[in-house]
Amino acid sequence: MVGIEPFSNLRRRAIVLIALAATAAGLVASPPLAGADAGAGDVVVSTSSVKGRDGTTYTVTNHVVRTKGEGQRKEWLLVWTGDASVPGGPVGAASHAAHRKADGEGSADPDFLAVIDATKGSRDYGKVVNTATIGPLLQNEPHHMQYVWHKGDKVYAGGLLSDTTYVFDVARLPQVRLSGVVTATDTPCGTAPDAFTTLKDGTAYGAYMGGPNVPGPCTYTHGEVRTGNGAAGTPGEVLRLDQSGRVRVEYPAATEAAEPDTCHSIPQVDPPTCANPHGIRVREDLNRLVTSDFAEVRSLMLIPSADFYIARDTVRIYDIAQRDRPRLLSVSRLPDGPRKEPFLIEEEPRVVMETALTNERHHKGGFVSTMGGASIYYTPDITDPKPKWREVFDDTTAFTRLAPELDNRVGMDGGSWLQTSADDRYLYHVVMRRGDESSGGKDTGMVYVLDVRKLVDAGKRTRCNIDTMEEVTRGGAEPDCPSLVSVLPVEDPTAAARTGRRWTTSGRAPAATTRRRGSRPGSCWRTTSSPRRRSTATTASAW
Repeated sequence: MVGIEPFSNLRRRAIVLIALAATAAGLVASPPLAGADAGAGDVVVSTSSVKGRDGTTYTVTNHVVRTKGEGQRKEWLLVWTGDASVPGGPVGAASHAAHRKADGEGSADPDFLAVIDATKGSRDYGKVVNTATIGPLLQNEPHHMQYVWHKGDKVYAGGLLSDTTYVFDVARLPQVRLSGVVTATDTPCGTAPDAFTTLKDGTAYGAYMGGPNVPGPCTYTHGEVRTGNGAAGTPGEVLRLDQSGRVRVEYPAATEAAEPDTCHSIPQVDPPTCANPHGIRVREDLNRLVTSDFAEVRSLMLIPSADFYIARDTVRIYDIAQRDRPRLLSVSRLPDGPRKEPFLIEEEPRVVMETALTNERHHKGGFVSTMGGASIYYTPDITDPKPKWREVFDDTTAFTRLAPELDNRVGMDGGSWLQTSADDRYLYHVVMRRGDESSGGKDTGMVYVLDVRKLVDAGKRTRCNIDTMEEVTRGGAEPDCPSLVSVLPVEDPTAAARTGRRWTTSGRAPAATTRRRGSRPGSCWRTTSSPRRRSTATTASAW
């Protein structure tokens, strides 16, 4: 029988983190807050609200610290985070069923969107200038925002355990307004909102990892029917949201026919499916959407199970030529690699966390990273009806660069955020820690950068494939394999740090950022604006 220790270790160490940083040059000032010349320390409180379809009024309350420096060009860092669990109260999946409202007796403090002054040279650099608290739900488990933000976009932020997605208007930072809310009532066929990817028109696709609100058959927007085993179970879905949080479409991530019999769920779904989408990326010019399957999240978080087949090894590609009628084209199983691990969940293709797509028009490739398997996979053409995925890099190579004297075992290392540079030259990746089987330094994470130019430029002629143990530790032998450019270790011995770390990227150089003490790891991004072009920002994430 296989053991269960990696599940419990990961749950303690890696709950959630997202970082997002600006890539645009030529910053311009955000509209200054009225009364910005008031004495430092004054707080302006304002609230906006939206009534959900469930009849609940949802709110965001700003607590803006007024500072001097009106008219100064501003750059902001936003952190989507929350309060620690109530001592002795429900945590993890248990709080999904028992989350309380803000007026509950003995409840925790509210979750919040923190706005931090990230303007170079500002006297308030690094200070929280607004704590925008969310009500009435508590312990939403703040999770991902979208991976890429463009000036004018809303911010889509998921509450994994409350089954709620918040849509924030950030046009007048540091003030934040609530534009919309997506409640469980709005998504009867999907739960556990995870990640989002935005389109040019400001709408967004979202990956909901979990099954329908109630067990049994569920009918999606265009009449498709799939049978699921209930909230935070299987199968998940893809949805499209408008900028007010209205659900335009719910679409099943599961095929109608049975998927491989290794797609286990608890209780078992019939027909079996591995559809638990986590990462989600879009290439509008290619009319393709790509999602990566993580795990049956309810079972991962709540049930100490020896059945590691609830951890997924599949990637899905959809045709989105009709934006409100996605069509599932392919479900691919990632191939196994050369490592032989003590637990199936630590094998290379398991727990597919994130996706990253190339950007240039003449490139069609896509990457995925695995949290359990500590590996990066690549396919040269996401428009291929039968895409071929190969392992092209193992995290062991990067850890070996950092500490060649250690036995660097990487299974369940928390490999997470994955991002291509805009010119497709580099790939950035975040890893939370060494694997449990390592000989030391288990709480050391890293950010590493790969040069992927040869791989991407090879197109369908790519030959890179990690299939020997020597390539696991030294990188791929084929000439088109990614080369390791740099590795940044992230070491923090505090107990809080073991639950998550944050990174940002700006240009080509990754840099580490830290989270506010006493708050739960959440997600953060930095926003800038440009007078000549649409400003963008990229995200880093880890579950």
